[in-house]
Amino acid sequence: MTTRIGPAGLGCMGMSGIYGPADEAESIATIHAALDAGISLIDTGDFYGMGHNELLISRALAGLDREDFQLSVKFGAQRGPDGSWIGYNASPPAVKTALAYSLVRLGTDHVDVYRPARLDAKVPIEETIGAIAELVQAGYVRRIGLSEVGAETIRRAAAVHPIADLQIEYSLLSRGIEREILPVCRELGIAVTAYGILSRGVLSDSFAPGRELAPGDIRGRFPRFDGDNAQRNLELVRRLREIAADQGASVAQLAIAWVGSRGADVVPLIGARRRDQLAEALAALSHQLTADQLEAIERAVPPGAAAGGRYGAPQMADLDSER
Repeated sequence: MTTRIGPAGLGCMGMSGIYGPADEAESIATIHAALDAGISLIDTGDFYGMGHNELLISRALAGLDREDFQLSVKFGAQRGPDGSWIGYNASPPAVKTALAYSLVRLGTDHVDVYRPARLDAKVPIEETIGAIAELVQAGYVRRIGLSEVGAETIRRAAAVHPIADLQIEYSLLSRGIEREILPVCRELGIAVTAYGILSRGVLSDSFAPGRELAPGDIRGRFPRFDGDNAQRNLELVRRLREIAADQGASVAQLAIAWVGSRGADVVPLIGARRRDQLAEALAALSHQLTADQLEAIERAVPPGAAAGGRYGAPQMADLDSER
C-alpha cells in the first residue's frame, strides 16, 4: 500500500532567491500559514541558497513541536561560492556529511524524508540508498525518497530499502512520468510528490506577453519562457483561462486541481514564497474536477503540447528520469 506523504507539501526553494529576491519575513509567514492550514510537509534542499533555505526554515519552525511538521531534504547538488552549479555527489561519505550539516542548519535531530536531488552517474544508486539506510537505522532519517530518476533506478533503489516517494516534475505541461515512471511507482507502492505543478509560473495568470523576469530569476534560462516557445505556451494558458473562468477559478487553481485529480498517491508540492500565492493554491486543493472538465482540459492541453523543454538541453541530459 502506498504511504501518502500528506495532502500537499510546501516547496520552499523560491524563498532563497532562485526566482529573484524574496522577503524573509513574508517567507516565514508563508511557512506558518501553510502549517496553520494543515500542510505539514516542508520541502527544501541543502543547496537552495547554499544553506540559506534550511536556516530560514529553522527560524520559521523554532519553538514548534517537532511532531507537527515533516522535513523533506534533497542533497547532492554541488555549488561554488559564486552560486554556480558544479556537479553532483551522492557517494556514501557525501551523503552522511551533507546530512550532518543539514541537521545543524535545520536545528533538528532527524529529517523525515532524505533524498538525492539527482542520480549521481558516478555512484551506483544502491550505494547511495545503502548509505541513507544506515542513517535510517541510526535514527537520523525516517524515510528515504528519490528525485528525478527513471523506472529502472526506482526498481534498483527499492530493492535496497523501501522508498517513500519520488519527487518529480508533474504538471499539465510535463506529463512524461505517465508513460513508465508513474506505473512503476504504483506497482511498488511509492508515492509521487509532484513539483513544478505550475510549470514554474507558466500555468498562471501572471504569465503574460512581455513580462520581464527579476534579476537572478533562473527561469530566464528555461526554454518554455523563451521567445516563440513563450508565445505558444501563452496560447495554452489562454485556453485554460477560458475553462477556469467557467468555474470561477484562476489558471493556477485549475492546474493545481488537475494535479490533485491524478490520484491519492500524487502529492502536489506548492511552491509559494508569499501568503497570497499559498492561499490561491490552497483554494484549489479542495476543488474536485468533473469528468467533463477533465476532458475539456485534456483537449485544451493534450500531452506533449508544451513548447520547449522543462530545462535546457544540458540539464535535460543529466536527468535519469528523461532517459
